[in-house]
Amino acid sequence: MINSVGQPQTVLSLGGTSDIALATVRAWASRGSLRVVLAARPGPRRTAVAAALVAEGVEVVELDFDAEDVATHAETIRQAATYGDIDVALVAFGVLGDEEQSWQDHTTAMHVARVNYLGAVSVGVLLAPVLRKQGHGVLVALSSVAGERVRRSNFVYGSTKAGMDGFYVGLGEALRGSGARVLVVRPGFVHSKMTEGRDPAPLSVTSEQVAAAIVTGVSDGSDLIWVPRPMRAVMSGLRHVPRPIFRRLPL
Repeated sequence: MINSVGQPQTVLSLGGTSDIALATVRAWASRGSLRVVLAARPGPRRTAVAAALVAEGVEVVELDFDAEDVATHAETIRQAATYGDIDVALVAFGVLGDEEQSWQDHTTAMHVARVNYLGAVSVGVLLAPVLRKQGHGVLVALSSVAGERVRRSNFVYGSTKAGMDGFYVGLGEALRGSGARVLVVRPGFVHSKMTEGRDPAPLSVTSEQVAAAIVTGVSDGSDLIWVPRPMRAVMSGLRHVPRPIFRRLPL
Protein backbone atom coordinates (compact mmCIF):
# COMPACT_ATOMS: atom_id res chain seq x y z
CA MET A 1 0.00 0.00 0.00
CA ILE A 2 0.96 3.65 -0.27
CA ASN A 3 2.46 4.58 3.08
CA SER A 4 1.75 7.60 5.26
CA VAL A 5 4.18 9.81 3.33
CA GLY A 6 2.77 8.88 -0.06
CA GLN A 7 5.35 6.28 -1.05
CA PRO A 8 4.01 3.33 -3.09
CA GLN A 9 5.54 -0.12 -2.87
CA THR A 10 4.55 -1.35 -6.34
CA VAL A 11 3.98 0.75 -9.46
CA LEU A 12 2.57 -0.57 -12.72
CA SER A 13 3.95 1.63 -15.47
CA LEU A 14 2.00 1.19 -18.71
CA GLY A 15 4.09 2.81 -21.40
CA GLY A 16 6.91 2.66 -18.90
CA THR A 17 9.64 3.79 -21.28
CA SER A 18 8.08 7.24 -21.74
CA ASP A 19 10.10 10.13 -20.35
CA ILE A 20 7.37 11.14 -17.90
CA ALA A 21 6.83 7.59 -16.65
CA LEU A 22 10.55 7.08 -16.14
CA ALA A 23 10.96 10.40 -14.33
CA THR A 24 8.02 9.58 -12.06
CA VAL A 25 9.35 6.15 -11.16
CA ARG A 26 12.74 7.67 -10.42
CA ALA A 27 11.15 10.30 -8.19
CA TRP A 28 9.54 7.59 -6.06
CA ALA A 29 12.66 5.41 -6.12
CA SER A 30 14.70 8.30 -4.72
CA ARG A 31 12.46 8.27 -1.64
CA GLY A 32 12.57 4.56 -0.78
CA SER A 33 12.41 0.98 -2.00
CA LEU A 34 10.22 0.37 -5.03
CA ARG A 35 9.04 -2.42 -7.31
CA VAL A 36 8.14 -1.41 -10.86
CA VAL A 37 6.21 -3.54 -13.30
CA LEU A 38 7.52 -2.08 -16.54
CA ALA A 39 4.90 -2.74 -19.20
CA ALA A 40 6.03 -1.68 -22.66
CA ARG A 41 6.87 -3.06 -26.05
CA PRO A 42 9.92 -5.34 -25.93
CA GLY A 43 13.08 -3.93 -27.44
CA PRO A 44 16.31 -2.06 -26.75
CA ARG A 45 14.55 0.93 -25.17
CA ARG A 46 12.72 -1.17 -22.56
CA THR A 47 15.83 -3.23 -21.87
CA ALA A 48 17.88 -0.07 -21.33
CA VAL A 49 15.27 1.53 -19.06
CA ALA A 50 14.96 -1.65 -16.98
CA ALA A 51 18.74 -1.95 -16.63
CA ALA A 52 19.07 1.68 -15.58
CA LEU A 53 16.38 1.32 -12.93
CA VAL A 54 17.90 -1.88 -11.57
CA ALA A 55 21.25 -0.10 -11.33
CA GLU A 56 19.50 2.56 -9.26
CA GLY A 57 18.20 -0.04 -6.81
CA VAL A 58 14.69 -0.53 -8.21
CA GLU A 59 13.17 -4.01 -8.42
CA VAL A 60 11.97 -4.33 -12.02
CA VAL A 61 9.59 -6.79 -13.67
CA GLU A 62 9.27 -6.50 -17.46
CA LEU A 63 5.97 -7.22 -19.20
CA ASP A 64 5.09 -6.99 -22.89
CA PHE A 65 2.50 -4.32 -23.61
CA ASP A 66 1.20 -2.83 -26.84
CA ALA A 67 -1.34 -0.05 -26.36
CA GLU A 68 -2.98 -0.76 -29.74
CA ASP A 69 -3.39 -4.49 -29.14
CA VAL A 70 -6.35 -4.26 -26.77
CA ALA A 71 -7.01 -8.01 -27.01
CA THR A 72 -3.82 -8.61 -24.99
CA HIS A 73 -4.49 -6.04 -22.26
CA ALA A 74 -6.46 -8.30 -19.93
CA GLU A 75 -3.58 -10.76 -19.75
CA THR A 76 -1.07 -7.96 -19.15
CA ILE A 77 -3.10 -6.60 -16.23
CA ARG A 78 -3.63 -10.12 -14.85
CA GLN A 79 0.11 -10.77 -14.91
CA ALA A 80 0.88 -7.41 -13.33
CA ALA A 81 -1.44 -8.17 -10.43
CA THR A 82 0.39 -11.42 -9.65
CA TYR A 83 3.34 -9.43 -8.31
CA GLY A 84 1.31 -7.99 -5.45
CA ASP A 85 -1.16 -5.17 -4.98
CA ILE A 86 -0.86 -2.35 -7.50
CA ASP A 87 -0.40 0.80 -5.44
CA VAL A 88 -0.10 3.10 -8.45
CA ALA A 89 -0.89 2.40 -12.09
CA LEU A 90 0.59 4.92 -14.51
CA VAL A 91 -1.25 5.20 -17.83
CA ALA A 92 1.63 6.95 -19.53
CA PHE A 93 1.49 5.90 -23.17
CA GLY A 94 0.47 8.07 -26.09
CA VAL A 95 1.44 9.26 -29.56
CA LEU A 96 1.40 12.77 -30.97
CA GLY A 97 1.89 12.02 -34.65
CA ASP A 98 2.24 14.50 -37.48
CA GLU A 99 -0.55 17.02 -36.96
CA GLU A 100 -1.40 17.52 -40.64
CA GLN A 101 -0.96 13.91 -41.65
CA SER A 102 -3.20 12.81 -38.79
CA TRP A 103 -6.36 14.24 -40.32
CA GLN A 104 -5.53 13.48 -43.95
CA ASP A 105 -4.26 9.91 -43.67
CA HIS A 106 -6.66 7.25 -42.41
CA THR A 107 -3.95 4.90 -41.12
CA THR A 108 -2.28 7.65 -39.10
CA ALA A 109 -5.57 8.90 -37.66
CA MET A 110 -6.60 5.40 -36.58
CA HIS A 111 -3.21 4.79 -34.97
CA VAL A 112 -3.46 7.97 -32.88
CA ALA A 113 -7.05 7.18 -31.91
CA ARG A 114 -6.37 3.55 -30.98
CA VAL A 115 -3.35 4.34 -28.82
CA ASN A 116 -4.50 7.53 -27.12
CA TYR A 117 -8.17 6.77 -26.61
CA LEU A 118 -9.07 3.13 -27.21
CA GLY A 119 -5.93 1.80 -25.51
CA ALA A 120 -6.39 4.13 -22.55
CA VAL A 121 -10.04 3.16 -22.09
CA SER A 122 -9.13 -0.51 -22.38
CA VAL A 123 -6.60 -0.49 -19.55
CA GLY A 124 -8.78 1.76 -17.40
CA VAL A 125 -11.73 -0.63 -17.59
CA LEU A 126 -9.45 -3.54 -16.76
CA LEU A 127 -7.62 -1.84 -13.90
CA ALA A 128 -10.69 -0.46 -12.16
CA PRO A 129 -11.95 -3.81 -10.77
CA VAL A 130 -8.43 -4.76 -9.69
CA LEU A 131 -8.00 -1.60 -7.62
CA ARG A 132 -11.58 -1.78 -6.35
CA LYS A 133 -11.04 -5.35 -5.15
CA GLN A 134 -7.82 -4.29 -3.41
CA GLY A 135 -9.66 -1.44 -1.74
CA HIS A 136 -6.80 0.93 -2.46
CA GLY A 137 -4.58 2.22 -5.24
CA VAL A 138 -4.27 5.24 -7.52
CA LEU A 139 -4.76 5.16 -11.28
CA VAL A 140 -2.73 8.04 -12.74
CA ALA A 141 -3.88 9.06 -16.23
CA LEU A 142 -1.56 11.25 -18.31
CA SER A 143 -3.91 13.54 -20.17
CA SER A 144 -3.03 16.89 -21.80
CA VAL A 145 -4.21 20.48 -21.93
CA ALA A 146 -4.65 19.80 -25.65
CA GLY A 147 -7.90 18.09 -24.78
CA GLU A 148 -9.28 21.01 -22.78
CA ARG A 149 -10.19 22.97 -25.89
CA VAL A 150 -9.30 21.23 -29.14
CA ARG A 151 -7.33 23.43 -31.53
CA ARG A 152 -7.07 23.35 -35.30
CA SER A 153 -3.30 22.84 -35.10
CA ASN A 154 -3.55 19.37 -33.52
CA PHE A 155 -7.24 18.49 -33.41
CA VAL A 156 -6.84 14.73 -33.97
CA TYR A 157 -4.46 14.40 -31.03
CA GLY A 158 -6.48 16.91 -28.98
CA SER A 159 -9.74 15.09 -29.60
CA THR A 160 -8.27 11.79 -28.41
CA LYS A 161 -7.01 13.45 -25.24
CA ALA A 162 -10.38 15.10 -24.68
CA GLY A 163 -12.05 11.69 -24.83
CA MET A 164 -9.42 10.01 -22.69
CA ASP A 165 -9.58 12.80 -20.11
CA GLY A 166 -13.36 12.60 -19.90
CA PHE A 167 -13.25 8.84 -19.45
CA TYR A 168 -10.80 8.98 -16.55
CA VAL A 169 -12.59 11.86 -14.83
CA GLY A 170 -15.74 9.73 -14.98
CA LEU A 171 -13.89 6.62 -13.86
CA GLY A 172 -12.71 8.52 -10.80
CA GLU A 173 -16.30 9.30 -9.93
CA ALA A 174 -17.30 5.66 -10.47
CA LEU A 175 -14.56 4.49 -8.08
CA ARG A 176 -15.35 7.05 -5.41
CA GLY A 177 -15.93 5.36 -2.06
CA SER A 178 -14.16 2.14 -3.08
CA GLY A 179 -10.77 3.07 -1.61
CA ALA A 180 -9.30 3.31 -5.10
CA ARG A 181 -9.10 6.61 -6.97
CA VAL A 182 -8.05 8.27 -10.20
CA LEU A 183 -5.61 11.15 -10.64
CA VAL A 184 -5.93 12.93 -14.00
CA VAL A 185 -2.80 14.87 -14.97
CA ARG A 186 -3.05 17.69 -17.54
CA PRO A 187 0.42 18.87 -18.56
CA GLY A 188 1.08 21.60 -21.07
CA PHE A 189 3.98 21.33 -23.50
CA VAL A 190 6.51 18.85 -22.09
CA HIS A 191 10.11 18.68 -23.26
CA SER A 192 10.37 14.97 -24.11
CA LYS A 193 11.00 12.50 -26.91
CA MET A 194 7.41 13.04 -28.08
CA THR A 195 7.90 16.78 -28.64
CA GLU A 196 11.52 16.69 -29.80
CA GLY A 197 12.07 19.07 -32.72
CA ARG A 198 8.95 21.13 -32.00
CA ASP A 199 9.00 24.74 -30.83
CA PRO A 200 8.15 24.87 -27.12
CA ALA A 201 4.92 26.57 -26.08
CA PRO A 202 4.63 29.10 -23.25
CA LEU A 203 4.64 27.57 -19.77
CA SER A 204 6.47 24.50 -21.06
CA VAL A 205 7.77 22.04 -18.47
CA THR A 206 10.19 19.12 -18.18
CA SER A 207 9.34 15.49 -17.55
CA GLU A 208 10.84 15.86 -14.09
CA GLN A 209 8.46 18.72 -13.27
CA VAL A 210 5.48 16.62 -14.33
CA ALA A 211 6.84 13.73 -12.26
CA ALA A 212 7.16 15.92 -9.17
CA ALA A 213 3.56 17.07 -9.59
CA ILE A 214 2.37 13.45 -9.92
CA VAL A 215 4.22 12.40 -6.77
CA THR A 216 2.64 15.28 -4.87
CA GLY A 217 -0.80 14.59 -6.33
CA VAL A 218 -0.69 10.92 -5.34
CA SER A 219 0.47 11.85 -1.85
CA ASP A 220 -2.07 14.59 -1.16
CA GLY A 221 -5.13 12.81 -2.58
CA SER A 222 -5.69 15.04 -5.61
CA ASP A 223 -7.99 13.85 -8.40
CA LEU A 224 -6.97 16.45 -11.01
CA ILE A 225 -3.79 18.47 -11.46
CA TRP A 226 -2.45 20.89 -14.08
CA VAL A 227 1.27 21.15 -14.83
CA PRO A 228 2.32 23.86 -14.38
CA ARG A 229 -0.43 25.13 -12.09
CA PRO A 230 -0.92 28.47 -13.94
CA MET A 231 -2.01 26.45 -16.99
CA ARG A 232 -5.38 25.94 -15.30
CA ALA A 233 -6.12 29.68 -15.40
CA VAL A 234 -4.84 29.98 -18.97
CA MET A 235 -7.03 27.17 -20.26
CA SER A 236 -10.03 28.40 -18.27
CA GLY A 237 -9.74 31.69 -20.14
CA LEU A 238 -9.24 30.07 -23.54
CA ARG A 239 -12.24 27.82 -23.00
CA HIS A 240 -14.51 30.88 -23.09
CA VAL A 241 -12.93 32.75 -26.00
CA PRO A 242 -15.48 33.05 -28.85
CA ARG A 243 -14.67 30.76 -31.78
CA PRO A 244 -14.10 33.56 -34.36
CA ILE A 245 -11.45 35.03 -32.07
CA PHE A 246 -10.08 31.65 -30.97
CA ARG A 247 -9.34 30.56 -34.54
CA ARG A 248 -7.17 33.65 -35.05
CA LEU A 249 -4.99 32.96 -32.02
CA PRO A 250 -1.49 31.54 -32.74
CA LEU A 251 -2.22 28.20 -31.09
